[in-house]
Amino acid sequence: MKRIEALEILAAGTEAYPVVVTCAASSRELAAVADRPNHLYLLDSMGLAGSVATGIALALADAPVERVVTIEGDGSLLMNPNVLPTGGYLRPEKLLVVLLDNGVYGATANLPTHAGRVDLGDLAAASGWRVARAEDADTLRAEFAKALALHGPVFLHVRIEAGNATGVPKLLEDPVILGRRFQDWLAARTGGGR
Repeated sequence: MKRIEALEILAAGTEAYPVVVTCAASSRELAAVADRPNHLYLLDSMGLAGSVATGIALALADAPVERVVTIEGDGSLLMNPNVLPTGGYLRPEKLLVVLLDNGVYGATANLPTHAGRVDLGDLAAASGWRVARAEDADTLRAEFAKALALHGPVFLHVRIEAGNATGVPKLLEDPVILGRRFQDWLAARTGGGR
């Protein structure tokens, strides 16, 4: 399964949830699949999707938002692996991290990550997360639906093929505008104001 195929499945099930997306190809491809105001694209912020989503999930603990979904890559998670023990310790019930693990840094000519020898799902489990796994589209659909119903933190480890989708335009929108759009969407969902 290619990343863009996994993103199509995730986009179909996340219209009502805040979605924090890691940088580079993941953000570009998700925007090409479904650019929505509930997507917070972390452009040029490698390693921070899990941390940002943890903060949002903790802040929304009593809000009428069922789940905070994070779309992360293995290279990005390895830039900031402390999000796993932090999430395991703080236990944000609404947090769901979907790791799209292709075993490479896609922006650097597919240089391998440590994920080829370090099982990031096992690392999440050792840190206290509920862990599910998927390697194909049908399993991803089923496991993602189950993960959305669980109390977190939940870690869905998805193995995907290396490589970026071709013909996907760059995401050139100002990050401040994207952040404001996400903030406005979240405020409308939670009854908050500016």
